Amino acid sequence: MVNVIAELLIRCGAIEFGEFTLASGAKSKYYVDIKTAATNPEILKPIGDAIAATADFDVVAGVAVGAVPIAVAVSLSARKPYAIIRRDEKGHGKSGNIIGDVEGKEVLLVEDVTTTGGSVLYGIRCLQDAGARIRQVITVVDREEGAEATLRDLGIELTALVKASDILTQ
Repeated sequence: MVNVIAELLIRCGAIEFGEFTLASGAKSKYYVDIKTAATNPEILKPIGDAIAATADFDVVAGVAVGAVPIAVAVSLSARKPYAIIRRDEKGHGKSGNIIGDVEGKEVLLVEDVTTTGGSVLYGIRCLQDAGARIRQVITVVDREEGAEATLRDLGIELTALVKASDILTQ
């Protein structure tokens, strides 16, 4: 049976079929649009609640843009702080690519969709450079195309609320 999050994603049309180019550059016959789904509180809240109930952490973090609403939802559900990882470091104001206090903290990194793990690796490096400890990444959907093995090689666990195979068999 498909889990509740998978049902919500299917029902809201977050799974699209066609010809798509992914962030990794790979071609795909389907696209998982968590960014749009996450703008709906009826979908975002259950995602935040599910992640908060699954992990033990001091701070939750997400890479801008897609993972930020997820990090905020988890933060509100768990009543713990969140951090934002910028894609590009600002050259003005308070420079740096992390907004929030992560130094010396156990940080849960969240992601909307994982494929090969490239975006997650960027987030992990930024957090570790800022003095954070990362043992787990939780993704809403894992496309099952290598991210889990990539993170396992680093000693980091990848947990998926939904695997692509769960959705694509519907």
